Amino acid sequence: MTEYLDTPQGRRIAYNRLEGRGTGVVFLGGFRSDMQGTKAIALQDWAARAGVPFLRFDYSGHGESDGDFLDGSIGDWFADASAAITTLTRGPQVLVGSSMGGWISLLCARAMPERVAGLVTIAAAPDFTQIGYWDGFDAAQRAALLRDGRVDLPSEYSDEPYVITRRLIENGRDNLVLDQPLPLPFPVRFLQGTADQDVPVDWAMRLLGHAQGDDLRLTLVKGADHRFSTPECLELIALTVGEVLEHARGRDRN
Repeated sequence: MTEYLDTPQGRRIAYNRLEGRGTGVVFLGGFRSDMQGTKAIALQDWAARAGVPFLRFDYSGHGESDGDFLDGSIGDWFADASAAITTLTRGPQVLVGSSMGGWISLLCARAMPERVAGLVTIAAAPDFTQIGYWDGFDAAQRAALLRDGRVDLPSEYSDEPYVITRRLIENGRDNLVLDQPLPLPFPVRFLQGTADQDVPVDWAMRLLGHAQGDDLRLTLVKGADHRFSTPECLELIALTVGEVLEHARGRDRN
């Protein structure tokens, strides 16, 4: 059942929470995605079978949450995620971040490591507003963004274009994670498809090389695309989350 949380910033975000025992799992979705996506639902089904607490939610301007997507930014969605984690869960959680959710989860891990028991990312896209969009724009697109406050890009996932706003780009620069130390003092698993056209494999390699921690691993899946939603990929996500949960429980016992 969908419920709603009023954040400290005055935004109303939708969430779905599953009760369970022990360390919980929080799913953080991607750019323009929502909590009804294939990976979120599959992971909730796994959590229900395993008796694991689970939380999925929509950032403001996404899915069932209030707000206009075009008004949002990385900082806003990071604040939404922080409010959801701190208000709706108890104790350290395993964060599962998909695409942009990978970036948001890294921001959460950096800001409140005491609330993170482990981290799993799926095609993580840290700093994508800068290294993906801005760095990839030509002179005309940059001029349009600065002049009009937005630029429209074609999308292979929808007939509607991706609208990239100036605020998204500029606020993204205030929330970069690859330009400063990124300690991740807990089990971390990065999952990445080799056929991903949105997040190149070299981004995953860069993240692995940049992050600091004693238990970081990158798994490449040959032929997997950005959706990472085939039955085999969904099974791998569940197995990986289960592994990280076991590591987190082992730490608790020690």
